[in-house]
Amino acid sequence: MEFSLINTQIQKFDGDMVVVFANSKIDFADDNVQQLIKLNHFESKPGSTLLLSLVKGFKAKQVLVVGLGELPNSAKNYIKALTSASAILNSTQAKSAMIEQVEIEGFDQGWRHRMSARVLKDSGYKVQQVGVQGQDDPLENIAIQSTYNDAHELLQGRSIASGMRLTRHLGDLPPNICTPTYLAQTAQELANEFNLDCEVLEEADMRKLGMGSLLSVSKGSIEAPKLISLSYRGDGDSKPIVLVGKGVTFDSGGISLKPGAGMDEMKYDMCGAASVLGAMRAIAEIKPKINLTIVVPAVENMPAHNASKPGDVVTSMSGQTIEILNTDAEGRLILCDALTYVEKFNPEVVIDAATLTGAVIVALGKHHCGLMANDQELADDLLTAGKVSLDSAWQLPLDDEYDELLKSNFADMGNIGGREAGTVTAACFLARYTKKYRWAHLDIAGTAWVSGAKKGATGRPVPLLTQYILDQV
Repeated sequence: MEFSLINTQIQKFDGDMVVVFANSKIDFADDNVQQLIKLNHFESKPGSTLLLSLVKGFKAKQVLVVGLGELPNSAKNYIKALTSASAILNSTQAKSAMIEQVEIEGFDQGWRHRMSARVLKDSGYKVQQVGVQGQDDPLENIAIQSTYNDAHELLQGRSIASGMRLTRHLGDLPPNICTPTYLAQTAQELANEFNLDCEVLEEADMRKLGMGSLLSVSKGSIEAPKLISLSYRGDGDSKPIVLVGKGVTFDSGGISLKPGAGMDEMKYDMCGAASVLGAMRAIAEIKPKINLTIVVPAVENMPAHNASKPGDVVTSMSGQTIEILNTDAEGRLILCDALTYVEKFNPEVVIDAATLTGAVIVALGKHHCGLMANDQELADDLLTAGKVSLDSAWQLPLDDEYDELLKSNFADMGNIGGREAGTVTAACFLARYTKKYRWAHLDIAGTAWVSGAKKGATGRPVPLLTQYILDQV
């Protein structure tokens, strides 16, 4: 799918389809479209559509009218409109289309170019069934009407969508395919494609480093754990931004076994890993002047005769001891050793993304990622990136009072803090390993995938992470 900018009247586009937008005013300059809208009793609700064929005065074969809702045109309604337009474009097998220019409140043309390319490319993603060869997008060329001829925002949008597609694909793969070894192979493929530096630590390497916490999670599985690092260098010797992604490729809960209903969705417990790999792909395509490293601790959490038990005490790479009170609170056990390991990169900032707690869904639902940080400036920058990318986060507290809940009689800390404030106490646990650098934590358990008839990975928070990185250039 190729994108371009075009400064011409929508009526003169000689292709398969043009997309025009209607808001509550429904006042088109083109009389033919105006009459057809009235004739069909079209209502301009956000995302509503009306497909017209062979409209007088238009060279394109079809005109797609898409609702934007109330004036002024909002960013969220524009995304709904683009998503609806993409569904129609793909269902009609159109090969070329033109998107009408429209003003969006609070955003410039560059943002609209980036968002249009991102949404239209990502909306074409289809879950790929095992054994069925994937199909290319039917849309080959999309022209976006604009008086602004700098196309770098189009590249950014397309690249972010490519990263989201990788993230969604990895999340949607069955857990017998997407294992820790598969994630390591994916990282190596990205390294080969984009000339990145890749290193994969094996179990013996992690044992030498003293990663007793991470290895306590993986030891019940026949799948070998991996610690994956991938680095893009676009700015000499400057300190890198480091992203850490939780990579539990299947989470049974271990000895603290999860209920059977819905357990299949625990293949999505590696969406943190998938999202940082997706962000790396986007950045490697865009090629900004910045240094980026991602680190993925990848394991499978299974019950077995040798699996960790509630009551076990393990020693993390940092030397701190942990009483395992619940083996289903395993994400923090692999992340804490990864967060100690990243000190070797002398990071500018560290951001982890993890499907860490069900409690974040109770607190924030499926709309916002949970955000906690030991540095308010970093938190503010991430919140801003979320607003610009429409991949939003909401900040939760990280106070000493919550940290007190992790006390243990038998170790430096327990791995859970009780029923109260589960999302916050999980972040407090991680914060004990991040005192040497600026750090933020994104709990994406509510946003990384959806359930039900449309079950699948969402690609979040690739847009947020990528926007934050680009904002630092």
